[in-house]
Amino acid sequence: MLFLVEKLLWLLVTPSTVLLALAVIGLVLHILRRRTAALVCLFISIGALTLIAALPIGAAMLAPLENRFPMVETLPANVTGIIVLGGATSPGMTAARGMPTLNADAERMTTLAALARHYPDARLAFTGGNGTLIHGAMTEADVAREIFTELGVDQNRITYEDRSRTTYENVLDLKALLNPQPGQSWLLVTSAWHMPRAVGLFRKAGWPVLPYPVGYKTAPGLVLNEIHDGFPARLAMVDQATHEWIGLAAYWMLGHSSAIFPAPESP
Repeated sequence: MLFLVEKLLWLLVTPSTVLLALAVIGLVLHILRRRTAALVCLFISIGALTLIAALPIGAAMLAPLENRFPMVETLPANVTGIIVLGGATSPGMTAARGMPTLNADAERMTTLAALARHYPDARLAFTGGNGTLIHGAMTEADVAREIFTELGVDQNRITYEDRSRTTYENVLDLKALLNPQPGQSWLLVTSAWHMPRAVGLFRKAGWPVLPYPVGYKTAPGLVLNEIHDGFPARLAMVDQATHEWIGLAAYWMLGHSSAIFPAPESP
């Protein structure tokens, strides 16, 4: 039930959906001759969309998330295992086209293949079911299995968790499968913008991890780095950043995260 409520609420508060709804309401009010109310709705909608088109608002919202945990410059000598969170595959498209399909967060998958070679004795784990409201039988883990096989990763090393639908479920279900022990070191691979929320969940679950952020969408000194992608990409970035900030607050209020905005631990 919580999963269903979460998905439905997000559909209602997505910035692109809200701004479109305001525009439609404004047009309806104009037809009904409620001119003042119509102008207010249209002004807010068109004004916000114009600002998103003209300014790097999405990048400004996403950058603090991506910069919260630093890039890994020196890998530890040894690790117990490497965890990759789902979110980089498209089960629906994979099933429809008959070939494994990745999305814009593909670095999560390629990074595991690279780290698996660097740590030949480390345990490997992928967690991801199907987080869409309407879906078929294929899960993210199914797609991951095909991709890692094509990348030459030894399947005997990988544990797949295929029931979770949210990041919160990723952590709990994978912990139940792997049963991590005190003193072990686990690398956590996920997109940089997603790392704060993920780390907060792992810490709350009593499973310390070493963050390995990948798949950056912003960069210091490149404030306007998404200009060339056009308005749709800018609006999508605002949606993504808003989703992540709301997710951080919601998980903290529900008691699922260790902090509202998890940070690196002090040396």
